[in-house]
Amino acid sequence: MTDILFGQSYYLRFDTKLYNAMQPYPPLGTLYAASYMRERGYDVALFDAMLAESTQAWDLSLKKQQPRYAIIFEDNFNYLSKMTLIRMREAAFEMIDYAKQYDCTIIVCGADMTDHTEDYLKQGADYVLLGEGEETLGELLDYLESARQQGNQIQEDDLYQIQSLAYLHNGETVKTPTRPVLQKLDNMPFPAWDLVERDLYRDLWIGHHGYYSMNLVTTRGCPFHCNWCAKPIWGQKYNSRSPQNVVDEIVWLKEHFDPDHIWFMDDIMGIRDKWIEEFANLLDEANVRIPFKSLNRADLLLRGNTIPALARAGADIIWIGAESGSQKILDAMDKGTQVEQIYEATKKCHEHGIKVAFFLQFGYPGETREDIALTLKMVRDLIPDDIGISVSYPLPGTPFYENVRHELGRENWYDSADLAMLYQGPFATDFYRQLHTVVHKDYRSRKTWHRLKHIVSNPSYLQPSLLRQTAAMFYHRLTLPIAERKLDQLAQLPHEPTRIPNVVIQ
Repeated sequence: MTDILFGQSYYLRFDTKLYNAMQPYPPLGTLYAASYMRERGYDVALFDAMLAESTQAWDLSLKKQQPRYAIIFEDNFNYLSKMTLIRMREAAFEMIDYAKQYDCTIIVCGADMTDHTEDYLKQGADYVLLGEGEETLGELLDYLESARQQGNQIQEDDLYQIQSLAYLHNGETVKTPTRPVLQKLDNMPFPAWDLVERDLYRDLWIGHHGYYSMNLVTTRGCPFHCNWCAKPIWGQKYNSRSPQNVVDEIVWLKEHFDPDHIWFMDDIMGIRDKWIEEFANLLDEANVRIPFKSLNRADLLLRGNTIPALARAGADIIWIGAESGSQKILDAMDKGTQVEQIYEATKKCHEHGIKVAFFLQFGYPGETREDIALTLKMVRDLIPDDIGISVSYPLPGTPFYENVRHELGRENWYDSADLAMLYQGPFATDFYRQLHTVVHKDYRSRKTWHRLKHIVSNPSYLQPSLLRQTAAMFYHRLTLPIAERKLDQLAQLPHEPTRIPNVVIQ
């Protein structure tokens, strides 16, 4: 019998778009919770939904492990967990239903659980961990185990002393006072990597992409104020591991897993430029250099020696939350960056051999066709190495959500390919889905043309894959005018955009 069976509810199999992309990563937040509880003396096991075929696999794991505690602890470092897809919430509810059959205590933790606590308690969860989770879980289980071993009844007064906990008492939801977030992240044990099916992940990555990628985090949280970005786990707090602690983990992973690539899942990696420089220096001393991708802000990249230090540390590609090429929209988002900084950071990264990718966000209140055109111009001017396109997504707890909540038909996408406008945006959903097609056709064809021009002067870069891309380029250029005409037609559909009320959240 296992003390704790950890699981999470993001099933790659239920998300067709990302299943086809096949870039799976283990649930890092869940692995941190498992290692934290194991360090406290508990016997732990992992059910990894990422690679499971269905929730029935969770049932089989429950049957095998016979845990005293079934804990659905979401990977709070994964943006998909924060935005909460309806299919994954359904999966979490199915997992709770299965766990009820095994006479175990059911505990859940994650962004959706924090935002919709009552729903999970009514579904059958015994306890909800609000926010970060690890310390609350440790205190809760220590108390429950002490009561069980002594044959004592659970006392509501005792439960209320455990911060950031929610439970039902006499049919009413009780939420205890908020716990401060962890600040000394170096004190956390490394994730419980030994629980991961390493060979299965490695084989999938190599089979689909020719290399093996693993995930790490150097920080928790984000201190910036983009008014559409939810912060249900860490709030406005931002804490960082030391460069030495991160390098120690990378060295350990190199020795035990030997990844070819790393994804740093931080909301923002290296807010302090000195952190990045020290990180690069320590990697040099350890003689370790693994290519990586990370998320950064354009303005932060332009400080001091940040870009050269990232290049020295092994940065392969940096994703920038560009969002829009219109300064009006960036200002409306409270983004705190300038379009000129996106241009400058992209050019400087390319000068240092670092690829750059853009997150683009369409559909923010007040956006016009002229603003969209400025975003397309930015993409055409800079030819980033990749792009990710989304529409503005209202998340609970944000000023953006409060501004549009009176118009929400539903609060979440079903899966990551949904692209539905959840509120009455500047244009209708069909317009934005077609815009997604137009932007990709234009960008992919221009990117291929850019590569072809480069190969004329550097024939050694010619690869067989470029033949397929060239054929796709001609297809996209030929069909782009038709796609653009359809976009123009969809822009004329009757549609009353959002009228923003005067709602402000501090």
